[in-house]
Amino acid sequence: MSKPVVAIVGRPNVGKSTIFNRIAKQRIAIVEDEPGVTRDRLYAPAEWLGHVFSLIDTGGIDIDDAPLMTQIVAQAQIAMEEADVIVFIVSNPEGVTDADEHIAQMLYKTDTPVVLAVNKADNPEQRQEIYDFYSLGLGDPYPISGVQGTGLGDLLDAVVAKFPQHQDTPEDASVHFSVIGRPNVGKSSLVNALLGKERVIVSDIQGTTRDAIDSRFQDENGQEFTIIDTAGIRKRGKIWENTEKYAVLRAQSAIERSDVVLVVLNAEEGIREQDKHVAGLAHEAGRGVIIVVNKWDTIHKDTHSMQQFTDAIRTEFQYLDYAPIVFVSAKSTQRVNTLPALIQKVAENHERRISSSVLNDVLLRAISVTPTPTINGKRLRVYYMTQVKSGPPTFVAFVNNPDLVHFSFQRFLVNQLRAAFDFSGTPIVIIPRQRK
Repeated sequence: MSKPVVAIVGRPNVGKSTIFNRIAKQRIAIVEDEPGVTRDRLYAPAEWLGHVFSLIDTGGIDIDDAPLMTQIVAQAQIAMEEADVIVFIVSNPEGVTDADEHIAQMLYKTDTPVVLAVNKADNPEQRQEIYDFYSLGLGDPYPISGVQGTGLGDLLDAVVAKFPQHQDTPEDASVHFSVIGRPNVGKSSLVNALLGKERVIVSDIQGTTRDAIDSRFQDENGQEFTIIDTAGIRKRGKIWENTEKYAVLRAQSAIERSDVVLVVLNAEEGIREQDKHVAGLAHEAGRGVIIVVNKWDTIHKDTHSMQQFTDAIRTEFQYLDYAPIVFVSAKSTQRVNTLPALIQKVAENHERRISSSVLNDVLLRAISVTPTPTINGKRLRVYYMTQVKSGPPTFVAFVNNPDLVHFSFQRFLVNQLRAAFDFSGTPIVIIPRQRK
């Protein structure tokens, strides 16, 4: 189930980024007292009273690039299309402006719920002076202070109350996987090759795919798969078309619904910095990962080409050393037929569970061969391990002192688990915990 999406909209210099940082509880957006500073749309996970959602700060309003009103309207339109709830920020000291009224007119035309927040109401007197904002016709205005954090609780209560009520859906036994990558690596062509039909429009123009599209298919063994194609992820700083700014959010949403993620690279162009950023989304989400090198048929090769490219991937994607690598051609369908079986295998590994007795046999053998480290004269003691969840496989190691568990020792335990069990394609999480 996808998380609800909350978009923050408003004209420049009303404090959108400050409020974004407050709600996300981290300093992500750049905050300056100048209009148009937020040039890129930012997103972050957020939570309020058990409700988890995705938060968007609609940036990109640059008065030097285009007429100000045109950009404001474009941002409001995007928010209306993408969000489950819109938070419209206005500024108390400046009152209702023409730009505020114009945005309100845009918001009237959407079915998306809107919550009106009056920022910079920093003291009790200012919080009483918000009645003019009723004229916007968007319901009760909520006085808040992004700087002080006052009023945000009431605002978020109103926001989560407007989240869509998800109905129970029949259990889906298919393997869900998404296809992510920067623009023009051949994601849509790969989807078509897997489906065996022209399900998605294919074009050489970057950014053709704008929406995540779910498609169901079966392999030759009758295993069902649900494939999610996502919009290409552009490099920050080169995103000029507003709709492209939501590509990362859409990819993030698709990843959340996936068991396995195919990270697609372009063999013609090699590995780019943006490829690592895109792959990091899947790794950080804890999903199973397969690296797919597309357009392998278009480059000049010798007997060492595949190994050299593999070595480059292992060097540049060290955090994905568990991910299998497949070289394909979506255009000629070369090796595409190997993907469904591999996806199913990675999905099974992602959900694999190991009994505590077998797990601790592996732990005892590992420690007997490689003694636990000593830090500042104190030796780490690992008493036992147990698996607490799958998807990804997550293990708790009960120890005498968690502070003695160095990253290198966690890495050692992960390697021991991989040597003993088939966890290819999935990350493994080790959580040290003090035995009580």
